[in-house]
Amino acid sequence: MASSIFSNVKGLMIDLDGVLYVGGAALSGAADALRRIKARGLSCRFVTNTTTKSLATLHAKVSAMGLPIERGELTTAAYAGVLRLRQLGRPRCFFILQADALWDYAEFPVDEERPEYVVVGDYGHAWDFALVNRAFRFLMEGAELIALHKGRFFQVSDGLEIDTGAFVSGLEYATGKRAEVIGKPEPAIFSLALESMGLEPGEALMIGDDILSDVGGAQRAGLKGVLTRTGKYRPGSVDASPVTPDLIVDSIVDVADMIP
Repeated sequence: MASSIFSNVKGLMIDLDGVLYVGGAALSGAADALRRIKARGLSCRFVTNTTTKSLATLHAKVSAMGLPIERGELTTAAYAGVLRLRQLGRPRCFFILQADALWDYAEFPVDEERPEYVVVGDYGHAWDFALVNRAFRFLMEGAELIALHKGRFFQVSDGLEIDTGAFVSGLEYATGKRAEVIGKPEPAIFSLALESMGLEPGEALMIGDDILSDVGGAQRAGLKGVLTRTGKYRPGSVDASPVTPDLIVDSIVDVADMIP
């Protein structure tokens, strides 16, 4: 029975965009589903590759949509990048990040001449040749590359949109360097969320709309992965994927219905 995978679960990792909302609108039933999940005593972490917003702004966004999410429950690729740079001793960086996200990186010195690290996150429609070439030259001169994630595409109100991973892969190809990737599907961000909940991998599930980043990443980190048929979900992508979800549901509402 599909609901049996929830029987021993103590915590859920839940993606945001495409699972709880698309653009600026919460998906039907999402807020109530979260309330019901939390009422059953489950810990929740909202694990997202969003890197366009600071923690404060992202929390304000989800709160404005009526989603019952605490700031401390947010685990973002952007803030995971902050934690990684602290581990590296606060190096000099060249950031390709939108202005709001940069607020969380204010403690790190910006170097636009000879940075030690090029840090790449979502840059929206502002990508252009000059910016990519500038990052390329820094990397060729010795800087290392940190990618907050390597997402392929995401859902917006009028369809799919190309994501940061295309630009990161281009820089890797041109320079011969491999980026250190912080967000999903890499294990680090799942480990961070597990640590904050005080749980082992077998005690948590990941719920997302991306079969590779959410489901595949979670499975590589030792968790089970549940795929929702919302957001960027496309049947063809599932059929062609090497990843097999532990469960496919129509939406987060089904998850709330299945939890004992």
